[in-house]
Amino acid sequence: MASLRDIKNKINSTKKTSHITKAMEMVSTSKLLKAQSNTQRFNPYMQKMQEVMGTIFGKGANIKHPMLEKREAKKTLYVVITSDSGLCGGFNSNIIRNFVNTVNERHNDSEYGIVAIGNYGAEFFRKNGYNVVDSYRDIPDEPSFTQVKEITNKVVGYFIDKEYDEIYLHYNHFVSMIQQVVTESKVLPIENTDQFANSDEQPTGAYEFEPGEAAVLDVILPQYAESMIYGSILDSKASEHSARKTAMKNSTDNAGNIIDTLTIKYNRARQAAITQEITEIVSGAAATK
Repeated sequence: MASLRDIKNKINSTKKTSHITKAMEMVSTSKLLKAQSNTQRFNPYMQKMQEVMGTIFGKGANIKHPMLEKREAKKTLYVVITSDSGLCGGFNSNIIRNFVNTVNERHNDSEYGIVAIGNYGAEFFRKNGYNVVDSYRDIPDEPSFTQVKEITNKVVGYFIDKEYDEIYLHYNHFVSMIQQVVTESKVLPIENTDQFANSDEQPTGAYEFEPGEAAVLDVILPQYAESMIYGSILDSKASEHSARKTAMKNSTDNAGNIIDTLTIKYNRARQAAITQEITEIVSGAAATK
C-alpha cells in the first residue's frame, strides 16, 4: 500500500500538471478566436473572386486555359496540412490515417507526391518512406498570404509545369468548437466551372474585362488556386487550436478527477494510521496495568 507521503506527492504533481493544462487551454482559446477571425476576414475575398469567375463562366464562352485542362492523372500531388506540435487530441492522427487510406486505395509508390505542411506530418511521412516532394514547418498561428505565398506558388507551379496532373488538399475543416472534419478538396484542374456560374453569390455590379476575359483568367485562376491552399491553412489552424483546447480541457478535468480520488485515498490512509496509533496507545496503557 502506498504511504501517505507517496499519495501526497502524487496529489501535488497532478495539481501542477492541471495548472499547466489549464494555462494551455486558455492560450488555445485565445488563438482559436484569432484564427476564426482570420478565416472570417478571408471569406469575402474568396466570395468576390468566385463572383468575378462566375460572371466570366456564366457568359457561356468556350474558355480554354491550362488550369482548366483535364489531363490523364498519371501523377497526383497531395498537400497534407498537419500541426507543428502535438497535444491536440486526434487532430493529426485523423488526417494522417485518412490520407494513408486514400493513398493505399488509389496509388502505387511512383504515382503520387506529398507536400507536407506542418512538422507532425512531415516527420511521419519521412520516417515511413513516403514520397515527400516538399515540407514546410513552423507556419505562424496567424499566417499572412505573403508568408505562405512560397508554398502556394510552388504547388500551383507543379501543375502548370505539368509535373503533376492533379492536386488535392487534405486538412481538418473547422465545424465547431468540438468538431473538426477531415476534408479532401481538389485544387487543380478546376473542372466544375458551373459552380461559379450558378453560385449563390450574385454579382453586385456590371463587370467590364480589359483586355478580355482570357487575360483576366490568366491572373485570377492561379490566384484562386493559391487562395484555396491559403484558406485551407487558415481553416486547419482554427481546427488545430480548437482540438488542442478540447484536449487540454479534458486533461484538466481528468486531473481534477484523479486529485479527488487520491484525496479520498489519502484521507482514508491517514484515518487508518490515526486509528492504528490510538489502538497501540490503548493497548500499551492496558498492558501496564
